[in-house]
Amino acid sequence: MRDLALIFGAALVAALAVGLAGAVALRQLRGRSITVHISVLLAMTVGAVAAGVAVVAEAMFLSPHDLEVVLTTLAAAAVVSLAVGWLFGRRLAAAAVWADQARERERRIEKGRRDLVAWVSHDLRTPLAGMRAMAEALEDGVVGDPATMTEYHHRIRVETDRMTRLVDDLFELSRINAGALRLSLSAVPLGDVVSDALAGTAPLAAARRIRLLAPESGWPTVTASEPELARVVGNLLLNAIRYTPEDGTVRVDAGRDAGTAWLAVADTCGGIPERDLPRVFDVAFRGERARTPPRDSGDGEGSGGLGLAIVRGLVEAHGGRVEVGNVAGGCRFVVRLPSPA
Repeated sequence: MRDLALIFGAALVAALAVGLAGAVALRQLRGRSITVHISVLLAMTVGAVAAGVAVVAEAMFLSPHDLEVVLTTLAAAAVVSLAVGWLFGRRLAAAAVWADQARERERRIEKGRRDLVAWVSHDLRTPLAGMRAMAEALEDGVVGDPATMTEYHHRIRVETDRMTRLVDDLFELSRINAGALRLSLSAVPLGDVVSDALAGTAPLAAARRIRLLAPESGWPTVTASEPELARVVGNLLLNAIRYTPEDGTVRVDAGRDAGTAWLAVADTCGGIPERDLPRVFDVAFRGERARTPPRDSGDGEGSGGLGLAIVRGLVEAHGGRVEVGNVAGGCRFVVRLPSPA
């Protein structure tokens, strides 16, 4: 019994020494991956067993050959244990990272939903209150002069158009998120789409003394669904006009790379803060209050922060991508789409 107690004590001291060294190593590696931690734990376990066996074997005066056999057996077990631990450690690390990313994505989506509800509620409640007040004034005969009545009717129509566009944006975004968007792809001349979009936004740009610049030729052909592509170009132009101060410039360019065509819309808005660039295409994101266009900007749009989110969804549905970056004096949105051979 005494011999067993001595053997246990010797093995315990050796294992504690290895365990202490492993604890120090884990502390030094606390910022590393799960795979590294699991590998260190397995190495510490195997090392503790090997140290205990070596100490006991030495105390029992085993022959060098017997000691070599025991240590070889431990080495084989260590190799298998470390290999299995490394493999499952990588799987655990990947699962942990995926779970963390999924939680972060879910939190971001939930925040987007809350922001969307808040923005849409505001953008619907405000024009509805104004329309109700004007309608009651007309109904009760409070307003009698023709000029004021004409102005009230005009404002009611403008606010109705704004809410209609907001509802259309919500419907479009819901189709994109639900995967219900069906594209009819064909070869579309990008110049024609841009020309129509420029014509549609020219009155708004003229009212704000904003110059719209675009080359007359050199437009590529893209593989796209024309209505959705027109929505992308129109939203980008409206966004640029909204944020560009008076007497500014909005420039539209296009070109072709290997296998893709690109469209760029650059403005002179003063640029976007670097911290906001990754969130520009998020639903209901409008950035700083100073960069939020006033409701009387004249565009008649109640976008609720949905315009750029719709752009990203439509571009990605086409198999393309959209990017944004700051340039001298403003920012530049670049859309890349497949181009027919």
